[in-house]
Amino acid sequence: MHANFWHLFFNMFGLFMFGPILEFTMGSKKFFNFYFICGIGGVLLQLIVQAMEVHAITGGFTISHPELESSYLAFGDNAQKLFDIYNGQLVGASGAIFGILVAFGVLYPNMELLMFFIPVPIKAKYIVSAYIIYEIYATIAQKSGDNVAHLAHLGGGLFAFLLIKLWGIRGNNYY
Repeated sequence: MHANFWHLFFNMFGLFMFGPILEFTMGSKKFFNFYFICGIGGVLLQLIVQAMEVHAITGGFTISHPELESSYLAFGDNAQKLFDIYNGQLVGASGAIFGILVAFGVLYPNMELLMFFIPVPIKAKYIVSAYIIYEIYATIAQKSGDNVAHLAHLGGGLFAFLLIKLWGIRGNNYY
């Protein structure tokens, strides 16, 4: 289950490219746990921020009868935002994949990567930092039609960073 083919493709491509290196670094069991904790962390951040948004609009953490469209009309200009929060879906493994990407950037910051449309190698720390900045921007900008849970990405990355520090995992800064 995923948003669309390309979202699924790039998630699986990221897992294929960075997952084996991290699994070798952490060990299979720890990597398995890491992957799922990052995914859960992504969902948690997304849901916590959505709960805060609902509270800011309604004064409470829920509305009565969210299954009825008429329940949203009382909130005027915020009705669509509230409807989107209640009726949106979180699908996929993006938080876990973003956690893998952040972990790779933290553990192997100087490893050079070749990107599809950039003809020169770029160090992982720069690519990962740019992607984090983009996700922060996309979260703040909230463009209409953007159905990506950017906070789930950031939550997965945040949990990855915390787990690496908490578990004392070391990479290779010279790659």
